[in-house]
Amino acid sequence: MSKKVYLDSAATTCLLPEVIDEMVQVLQNDYGNPSSTHSFGRSSKTLVESSRKSIAKHLNCSSSELIFTSSGTEATNWILNNAVKHNGIKRIISSKIEHHATLYTVLALQKEYNIQLDFVNILPTGSIDYNHLSELLNQEIPTLVSLMHVNNEIGTQLDVSKVGKLCKEHKALFHCDTVQSIGKSKIDLELLPVDFLVASAHKFHGPKGIGFAYVRKGIVMQPMTYGGAQEKGLRAGTEAVHQIAGMAKAFDLGHENLEKDMAYISDLKNYCIEQLLANFPDIRIVGENTFYNIINFILPFSEAKTAMMLFNLDIKGIAVSRGSACQSGSVKPSHVLSEILSDENLKKPNLRVSFCHTNTKEDIDMLIEGLKST
Repeated sequence: MSKKVYLDSAATTCLLPEVIDEMVQVLQNDYGNPSSTHSFGRSSKTLVESSRKSIAKHLNCSSSELIFTSSGTEATNWILNNAVKHNGIKRIISSKIEHHATLYTVLALQKEYNIQLDFVNILPTGSIDYNHLSELLNQEIPTLVSLMHVNNEIGTQLDVSKVGKLCKEHKALFHCDTVQSIGKSKIDLELLPVDFLVASAHKFHGPKGIGFAYVRKGIVMQPMTYGGAQEKGLRAGTEAVHQIAGMAKAFDLGHENLEKDMAYISDLKNYCIEQLLANFPDIRIVGENTFYNIINFILPFSEAKTAMMLFNLDIKGIAVSRGSACQSGSVKPSHVLSEILSDENLKKPNLRVSFCHTNTKEDIDMLIEGLKST
């Protein structure tokens, strides 16, 4: 069987062997309920709290500011709903290129609670218009800003520090979706002026079904679920100890090798761009100032080729993601690409390629050959 090539790490990442070993160890030996007072329970509780402290140390925050959740999506829903229902927020400023976990939630809150919802302008580069954000924040109304650090489709990066300072100046709360960047970049919460942050372990080589929310100390939150005293009474339900331990292990490994992995993956990305431009001179890279492991590009192919491109790549064992949904049989193109591309470019084949430290230049060569023979 020919080698398979996985170039879709922005969708999910492989579990590292060390993470699997950690989780198996916990499943076999630390199966007590963390709420139980006997030694089995105490051992599991210790694991949960040591994992929390380990993650907090990397983020330079207090462990009491971290709440374990099932995903970044759950964390975002809880934070945005709490802000409107319990923290007096009357307006949300977001963007039309946010992940649907944010976009659908703010639209639902607008409909149900009649809050004011403003979308900051998006520049052709895929970045937000900071001047427009500043203008929006001039209105004196209790506001929460919800903007993602790294866009999951095109990889454009937000200046989190700049947005945080603007929010602080205008006494607005700031929620940042860091699902694509956390565990893959240095985030110092002592320095970054954010109030809420969300993470999902499967984006940084941890298990699926576990993530966390960061809530800055002093912000009062109401429970997302009722029933028990777990997670300071904010998320009832017995903790998935093996998932939490696996997430903490992946977070440790990610930070231990961070500089080396960032340099290696950046080199892979640059090599991929060079090869794409050499073999497809009319290619267009989407977005500017993009994260080091994501490339989104438009290929100069005919609509006939477009329809079967992903299928043919998959047959060759090459996994990538589509950007525009036009080649997938979907009626609507990507909501992100629709904001920054012309109708003509939306009809062309668009791919997102995303890397991790397990990829090689050979993987990229196979992608190029796969595209040439599509």
